[in-house]
Amino acid sequence: MKRTLLFFSVLCLLFTAAQAQQADFQKVAAKYKNVSSVTADVKKTTHRKAIAKDAVTYGKLTMKRPNEVSIVMNGGKDQLLMKGSSFTMVANGKKYTTTSQANAQFASFQAVFESFLSGGQKNISQLSDLKMTKSGNMLILTITPNAATKKEARRMMFTSFVLSLDMRTQEIKSIRMNEKAGNYTEYSFSNCVLK
Repeated sequence: MKRTLLFFSVLCLLFTAAQAQQADFQKVAAKYKNVSSVTADVKKTTHRKAIAKDAVTYGKLTMKRPNEVSIVMNGGKDQLLMKGSSFTMVANGKKYTTTSQANAQFASFQAVFESFLSGGQKNISQLSDLKMTKSGNMLILTITPNAATKKEARRMMFTSFVLSLDMRTQEIKSIRMNEKAGNYTEYSFSNCVLK
């Protein structure tokens, strides 16, 4: 009986924590509820553990409701595009495409951005690969994709996605895509304009 009571108490605490995190996310995303598009300046930092100096480039972020995200760098030679469940990456002019159905590591990424662009109306607290934490004024969303098989895990491009949201200004500050071997690409945003 005591174990059952303890189990339900822990379950209630976890549920309450998830609801509080969802509420924090909704507070940040509320600013975007009636916005049709967002633009911002982007600083892209590419870190390779084997190279002493990080590569830095600049570009533009564009987000449009209900589910479009575009980061364009180097005059279009480098791009990250999300349109619904379709994802396109252009690196040095070479194009790669996938969908969140075919590549599960992007499913939660898509759900988070769709919720963000809807003003937080979609509940993301139930995503199994999403962890939300607070650090000062920042709400940190970490998506760690779950691989069903070892083969799928080896094929994943990214080990995690980290989105940093400023709870005070209600803006997305950065997206970091962690790769294997300590490598990462981070996009930092500034001069956000809502339309």
